[in-house]
Amino acid sequence: MNSIALSLTLKILWFGAKALAQSKSQDEDDLLPLPSGSDKDAPIPDDPGQDVNPVTEEMFSSWALFILLFLLISALWSSYYLTQKRIRAVHETVLSIFYGMIVGLVIRMTPGHYIQDTVTFNNSYFFNVLLPPIILNSGYELNQVNFFNNILSILTFAIPGTFVSAVVLGVIIFIWTALGLEGVNISFVDALSVGATLSATDPVTILSIFNAYQVDPKLYTIIFGESLLNDAISIVMFETCQKFHGTPAKFSSFFEGVGLFLMTFMVSLLIGLAIGILVALILKHTRIRRYPQIESCIILLIAYESYFFSNGCHMSGIVSLLFCGITLKHYAYYNMSRRTQITIKYIFQVLARLSENFIFIYLGLELFTEVELVYKPLLIIVTAISICVARWCSVFPLSNFVNWMYRVKTVRSMRRSSPTPTTSTTAMAIPDEIPYNYQVMTFWAGLRGAVGVALAMGIQGEFKFTLLATVLVVVVLTVIIFGGTTAGMLEVLNIRTGCVDENENSDDEFDIEAPRPTSNAGQPLASMIQAPYSDENSPMASTTNVAESQADLLSDFPPTSNQFDAHIGLSTNSFSRLSLDRQQLRETLGNIFNSDSRWFQNFDEQVLKPVFLDNNSQPFREGDDPTS
Repeated sequence: MNSIALSLTLKILWFGAKALAQSKSQDEDDLLPLPSGSDKDAPIPDDPGQDVNPVTEEMFSSWALFILLFLLISALWSSYYLTQKRIRAVHETVLSIFYGMIVGLVIRMTPGHYIQDTVTFNNSYFFNVLLPPIILNSGYELNQVNFFNNILSILTFAIPGTFVSAVVLGVIIFIWTALGLEGVNISFVDALSVGATLSATDPVTILSIFNAYQVDPKLYTIIFGESLLNDAISIVMFETCQKFHGTPAKFSSFFEGVGLFLMTFMVSLLIGLAIGILVALILKHTRIRRYPQIESCIILLIAYESYFFSNGCHMSGIVSLLFCGITLKHYAYYNMSRRTQITIKYIFQVLARLSENFIFIYLGLELFTEVELVYKPLLIIVTAISICVARWCSVFPLSNFVNWMYRVKTVRSMRRSSPTPTTSTTAMAIPDEIPYNYQVMTFWAGLRGAVGVALAMGIQGEFKFTLLATVLVVVVLTVIIFGGTTAGMLEVLNIRTGCVDENENSDDEFDIEAPRPTSNAGQPLASMIQAPYSDENSPMASTTNVAESQADLLSDFPPTSNQFDAHIGLSTNSFSRLSLDRQQLRETLGNIFNSDSRWFQNFDEQVLKPVFLDNNSQPFREGDDPTS
């Protein structure tokens, strides 16, 4: 009995001590300090199944933004250092990717997930915030003379070239996944979607190195023009493929997809042109140029409206924004005040520069902060090799086609100008429009960019994150490998550098201090005299006399269409002679369309510019207050 009683007593004491220890532990947990602004019932920050309280969420968001801005400052400072040391072989975008990868790895290794979720690549932010400034600046800064002189090569590489690249890449990926070696099985439509994502070239790194070396403007224009249209076409192709996701592929689906693509592209183009012309007419028929700050804001906002309006109509905002920028520079630019011309130029450039660096930082971060990515090494290797094959198929055969078209056109021109027939020897002596070394450099410039990553996030299906990881790794590899070896390839291919583009028109710091009148071709007009540029709020401006103030105000107005038309050899009275009389209009249109190669330029000079440009030589009407 004693032993039984002793045993029961020990058990009671044991359970009592255990309950006391648990109670004490709970009391100690209750006494732990809590974050300011929170209470005991707030969810644990490290629990991903619950929402964090607003105060803690704001704290994590602040740290995430601090990290992103720190990376952006580091990238821009690296750019300054590389420029000062004249290091051209390495570009800031490559460093931005490395910075993002290092910080992303550190974030991945630290406990918690809120900062990691905040800095993860978001395709909505990319398409609505980061991509529009780049496209708008590209269209606005486009050298239109070089662009339209090489329009055949650009359109050939951009439209059929992108289509060929997407199909070849999609077929190779479909065949590889059909083998089932890595357990990835996707449909042919999904494979074409991947091909479309990886057909979007983004040669930001290469074009920056081209600028530093002053590469031949012709090669620069071809690569730059292709990348502009290429992004838009890749996006339209991807969206077209996604509309057929989950449906059986038919032969009629091909023609349906082509028709949908052409309709989307053309309607988007017309939207961009219409909004650009609308801005030119607003600037022409109002006096908003007297308020440069309001004028600059309205131009920027209306340009962005073209992007969101087009996307809202299920069209391509990229195409609309691109051609809106081109139209703004061609027509609206000459209706702006001088201050707005300078302001808009640098606003577009600054926004584009920030967006480009943010995108490459995001790409580096995405490699480690996206926890759902599934990496398939063999698929990544096959895809990396496939993009080289697809790029070869889209560059070299089409380059030979462009050379053949140029040769045929030249021979026909020679036959018309010469009474004697042109021999085959003369035809063979015609130089290629795109030499072989330019073809190789165009092939090398086929970097893949953030557009492909953003599109890959829209891929549907079971293997979304496998395909996303593949696209992301391939994009980073192309930027590092091809972008990092561009300077060496220029020397190996013996490509001409140190070229000065005579058609280049830019507003540098000397233009800001003393703007010179410019023509449509960007050449100075000796017949016009403008006062030096000065801010009306500066102390120097307040001490000038009335005549100088009026001269400074008049200098805000751009050269009129009559003035720069006089410089290029057109009659200053040609616009005033244009009448609505049917006979004269018929004769004018007949003269415009007589020329085969300059018909649009003649139509633009004689019909469009008088309508869209402010050709009034007196900016202030009688009775207006010049100081308002």
